[in-house]
Amino acid sequence: MKKIFILVGQEDCAQSMCDALAAAYEQGARQAGHDIRRVNIGDLKFDPLLHHGYRVIQDLEPDLKKVQDDMRWADHIVILYPTWWSSMPAILKGFFDRLWLPGFAFHFHKSGFGWDELLKGRTGRVITTMEEWPLAERVLFGDSTNEIGRAILRFSGIKPVRIRKIGPLKDSTEAERKGWLAWATEIGTRAR
Repeated sequence: MKKIFILVGQEDCAQSMCDALAAAYEQGARQAGHDIRRVNIGDLKFDPLLHHGYRVIQDLEPDLKKVQDDMRWADHIVILYPTWWSSMPAILKGFFDRLWLPGFAFHFHKSGFGWDELLKGRTGRVITTMEEWPLAERVLFGDSTNEIGRAILRFSGIKPVRIRKIGPLKDSTEAERKGWLAWATEIGTRAR
């Protein structure tokens, strides 16, 4: 059995497909006996802005410290969010800007060459929804998940990171939505 941390990275997630997918994943994981902690980013109290860049590290709010503890605890980290303008929502980017710090996610070597991956040994899953066909989005705008998959999660040692782009939500049928939810439940049972 695995310890799974689920983050819904959409501020107003009630009745969203991301929320429904997270609930389906969580249901499958719980049925399989996995231990779950879940956070909706809209429930967290934190300032997503880096007021001085990384020149001055802002003290983390208690909610961000709790998320760091949850991520250290987890074997598997699942992040769900809608793709907006071929990227993650601004609140999720601000979350990572504030949370992904030296000493938590990585540690640069003093020589200036390389870094230690401090979240090594964990696996990741990213599920992102979109209004368009995922292949069309990729052809038109490039891979919208490089930032989270490679530059954030893999950079800190979370490997492998499995990514699923779900869409188009626009004009999707009830059967398609049920299929996506059934898929989320199934991968939750396997903690993938």
